[in-house]
Amino acid sequence: MSELSVNHLLGIKYLKPEDLQLIFETADHFKEVINRPIKKVPSLRDITIANIFFENSTRTKLSFELAQKRLSADVISFSAAQSSVKKGETLIDTVNNILAMKVDMVVMRHAFPGAALFLSQNVKASIINAGDGAHEHPTQALLDSYSIRERLGEVTGKKVVIVGDILHSRVALSNIYALQMQGAEVKVCGPKTLIPRYIESLGVSVESNLRKALEWCDVANMLRVQNERMEINYFPSTREYTQQYGLDMSLLNALNKEIVVMHPGPINRGVEITSEVADSSHSVILDQVENGVAIRMAVIYLLASKLQ
Repeated sequence: MSELSVNHLLGIKYLKPEDLQLIFETADHFKEVINRPIKKVPSLRDITIANIFFENSTRTKLSFELAQKRLSADVISFSAAQSSVKKGETLIDTVNNILAMKVDMVVMRHAFPGAALFLSQNVKASIINAGDGAHEHPTQALLDSYSIRERLGEVTGKKVVIVGDILHSRVALSNIYALQMQGAEVKVCGPKTLIPRYIESLGVSVESNLRKALEWCDVANMLRVQNERMEINYFPSTREYTQQYGLDMSLLNALNKEIVVMHPGPINRGVEITSEVADSSHSVILDQVENGVAIRMAVIYLLASKLQ
């Protein structure tokens, strides 16, 4: 397979296993590029990309911008907080105004699930979903799978537990789709109040005890508690959450095997995981950050090649 089966990256659920394979192989090539003394390639010199973020983001936005610049694309970044959206301009008007400037691709983060899909149906540009509400965050799931593949050789047959705030997490949903598509087994672990009711219908099992989940898994993906998405209290206190679902070295050392620890960031150190775990040899957190640039370069490059 030499090209993607899709014209947009709206979510993992729209991809095929061959798409994932192609993205990973392309990312292997770009990983080598970003480790050279000269980290740029002229691949997208004629492409203009708009980054439109209606929600705050530091890491994802920086990672996309870096990926675009490494590919020599022209980049315009747009933050909704400082824009006419505040004056009541609609999403389509905002994007059409940007497209009138001859933009080929839009990377968008939006608070509403389905915003990227809606956009793809209404504007003439290639759309990359950088997170839509609590729905999907496809590039995060791709870089997570890529990081597992890099550390463990393959994703097929691996046991992955996703721990924490599953209810508000777009990272969890995209990861479940991506991991299952590659033949991994997935469990979720967290307080009952933060596990969606429908989760088992996705072929995922639920484990409420963190110790048991860690004994079962090869990889633990520790999610951030998303306080900013919570209108009510889902657990009594942060301290109690940490006691039951926080990962520290004593828990890791008690396992009779080595597991891989991941985190999509930003980390609440001392809540989901301790600093000692985050900075340990178990952790691939910094690898995830580096791989994020390579994966986003691959996605942008592959989608841009369909624009020609």
